[in-house]
Amino acid sequence: MFIAYAVVGGLLALALTASATFTLQRNDQIVASMRKVQVPDSWLPRLATLKAAGAIGLVAGLWFTPLGIAAATGVTLYFIGAVISHLRVKDHELAPAAVLTVVAAAALILRVLS
Repeated sequence: MFIAYAVVGGLLALALTASATFTLQRNDQIVASMRKVQVPDSWLPRLATLKAAGAIGLVAGLWFTPLGIAAATGVTLYFIGAVISHLRVKDHELAPAAVLTVVAAAALILRVLS
């Protein structure tokens, strides 16, 4: 299970790092998506920080299990919130958030079981 967590957590950390970077750079697609779900521009740096912290926690969780569990829990909750945000405004482009929710939940389960 540990190797599975390392793979899933590592790939999720890469995705979170890329997303945090694009959010901080105010990538046009990211900003448009955030505005579509009514996220204020002032929240972008905070959301990017949460994603970066999640990525760091997932990687550090390879060595310190409680941190990996906490990070995976936080990332799962983050993306559940993203799915809810898309559903709230009836935005049908929620597949990326839904997939990342499932991947984060898988990382959480794998870390708990390893």
